[in-house]
Amino acid sequence: MKPGDRLALCGDSITEQRMYTRAIETYLTVCVPELAVTVRQYGWSGETAPGFLARMTNDVLRFQPTLATTAYGMNDHGYQAYEPAIGQRYREAMVAIVRAFTNAGARVILGSPSCVGPAVPWAKAPSEELNLSLNELRNLGIEIAAAEGVGFADVFWTMFKASFFGTQRYGDVYLLAGQDGVHPDWAGSFVMAYAFLKAMGLDGHIGTITVDLQAITATATPGHEVQGFADGEVRLVSHRYPFCATGEINKANTIRSAMTLVPFNAELNRLHLVITNAAAPRYVVTWGTGYRSYPREQLAKGVNLADDFPLNPFTEAFNRVDAAVAAKQAYETRQIKMLFHGDEGQADMEMTATLTEKARQRYVETLAAARVPVNHVIKIAAQSP
Repeated sequence: MKPGDRLALCGDSITEQRMYTRAIETYLTVCVPELAVTVRQYGWSGETAPGFLARMTNDVLRFQPTLATTAYGMNDHGYQAYEPAIGQRYREAMVAIVRAFTNAGARVILGSPSCVGPAVPWAKAPSEELNLSLNELRNLGIEIAAAEGVGFADVFWTMFKASFFGTQRYGDVYLLAGQDGVHPDWAGSFVMAYAFLKAMGLDGHIGTITVDLQAITATATPGHEVQGFADGEVRLVSHRYPFCATGEINKANTIRSAMTLVPFNAELNRLHLVITNAAAPRYVVTWGTGYRSYPREQLAKGVNLADDFPLNPFTEAFNRVDAAVAAKQAYETRQIKMLFHGDEGQADMEMTATLTEKARQRYVETLAAARVPVNHVIKIAAQSP
């Protein structure tokens, strides 16, 4: 990603659920605030790639995105066994979409369709056939991205593997692709977000706090400021948040569950604490209301606070930002689907665009105000034998 990017998240009903899109925007807002990325979501239930192609100039390009993601193919495959005609329609539309974006000056990450679960009630074929069909569209996406010189997010394979791991770990009741086999709950949606964030090239380094117990010093990387270190307590103020997620790990309706199936925390959510020159064999680290015991060898290498402390001092502030993202994206659905394509847009599209942008700006300002620096304390104490 580049500083100041204007990101457009485009797709069908899975996008309109505003779950993976919400996770992406919240991540970009709090984990890499220095990039100052702005986001819009353009999900439209039931949409195919040709359908989006027909509306993208009016609905998306008018806002001059510099980066766009696409998530089409689920409806394009027709919930049936693959046929060459399906692939041809998908290829033609996706090539046209990619070229329309690039001609308008936007970079593109072409996302493959996601996978389906064990049963899709309205499907014309069993799920095995549907996933083979969706995988064909995924392969076409790889070819298109390579030929057009754009990015690719392997949503299908990332979700397919995570679904397999989830069933192995939590049983057949764990439905990553959702209760209807198509629309994922929070776990599946977060796996999608992970695939797109990886494709954006983000390094996942939220920050490193280094404590030298012998020199009695503490330092932090940009985005975090040490306010003081005394009596085993490091006081900090942070402008970069880790991505926070709580909930049961064996339920497909929690983001925390998804974190057990993909290496999100290791690759995209690293807030490291490094403690050097420790004299005692073990130390207890307290952060917020939680605490963990670590051997000094592990602390010298660094521990990931974001992984080890699901509930932490950032949780409350993170949730405020996430709620503001949810409200803004909900308005964006109304702006495009109800107003642009409603009576108002038909009567005067330019006036509708102007007025709805003023309304959307209030949500943007609320989101900006929600992201505030977080003051927190890390306590370090030698553990008694």
